[in-house]
Amino acid sequence: MTILTEGKDGPVILTPEQVEELGQALDDLRARIEADLGERDRDYIYKIIKTQRGFEIAGRGLMYLGFLPPFWLAGVAALGVSKILDNMEIGHNVMHGQYDWMRERGINSREFDWDTVCPADQWKHSHNYMHHTYTNVHDMDRDIGYGILRIDEGQKWNPYYLGNPVYAFLLMVLFEWGVMLHDLEADNIVAGKRTWAEVKPLLKGQARKASKQVLKDYVMFPLLTGPLFLHTLAGNAAANLVRNLWTFSIIFCGHFPAGVQTFTKEETEVETRGEWYVRQMLGSANIKGSKLFHIMSGNLSHQIEHHLFPDIPANRYPEMAPEVKALADKYGLPYNTGRFSKQIGSVWAKIFLLAVPDRFVKRSAKPSVIVMRNRKATEVGV
Repeated sequence: MTILTEGKDGPVILTPEQVEELGQALDDLRARIEADLGERDRDYIYKIIKTQRGFEIAGRGLMYLGFLPPFWLAGVAALGVSKILDNMEIGHNVMHGQYDWMRERGINSREFDWDTVCPADQWKHSHNYMHHTYTNVHDMDRDIGYGILRIDEGQKWNPYYLGNPVYAFLLMVLFEWGVMLHDLEADNIVAGKRTWAEVKPLLKGQARKASKQVLKDYVMFPLLTGPLFLHTLAGNAAANLVRNLWTFSIIFCGHFPAGVQTFTKEETEVETRGEWYVRQMLGSANIKGSKLFHIMSGNLSHQIEHHLFPDIPANRYPEMAPEVKALADKYGLPYNTGRFSKQIGSVWAKIFLLAVPDRFVKRSAKPSVIVMRNRKATEVGV
């Protein structure tokens, strides 16, 4: 595979041999990290779980004083942190199989379930399999727009997309529900490509999981605070909102800021391991931040490393990132990273710009890329 991009001194060319060299270097990095996994990784995840539970207990306790605004706000903050940690650094990463090597109950991808309305098995299909296998491939990776948004110029415009900013706002506010419905492929149901009979088992699973979450957050815990029922209900709803806003923002910063590439099925068919790695690097973006920021993002602030190594414990991504960046620099590939404000700003700019017909908006500049394989040669703009 040859990738040709316009650089400062002309095109950057990767020969098929260089692509496989890059793939081998990344395989070697994976092997070194896997060989080093052990007690510190185990201690790390259990420390995060202990911290998450501590924040949840504190948040639930503070709701008993929820009639006082400072305590209500503190309770919402504590529950919000608890839900973010459960969703990002624990749930997402455990269900990726990052800790399956420990062979311990409750901390493996087969058994773990998270504090959100989406059933774990459905999320693992839509995310672990569909998204991570076909990252940024049109008509394969349903995370491109989530079946709701126009988030890439490769998606043909139609009048529906005039509501792009509204749809994005609603998805952000109701993100856990959007994730729950994702595997239904609602747009394909509307288009007649999928029948209700096909999705009936998914709906049953969603109803079971969502009813448990609604009962817990909006009935059981509010009832436990007696006369403060409404205060607690509002506090739980606010904590879920905090989690939804944060999760949406981190995920969209890692997938859709300016410079992230998308691909067609034809460009990516019969990929070699090296070519798959290159696609992951071109189709992801990182966010700069502090150690605490990375923990609160589930280390998805290292989205490039996560897409390269989705089943490696995420706490290892910060130490892997410099080597990945060095390889990107060596082979002339972009390493998309920036402050949170920069990445989220470019995401929302795309959401607004792509809402209007193409003739009214200047297309964004993208590198000219020529992918030449031993099997065939194609010229593409990715």
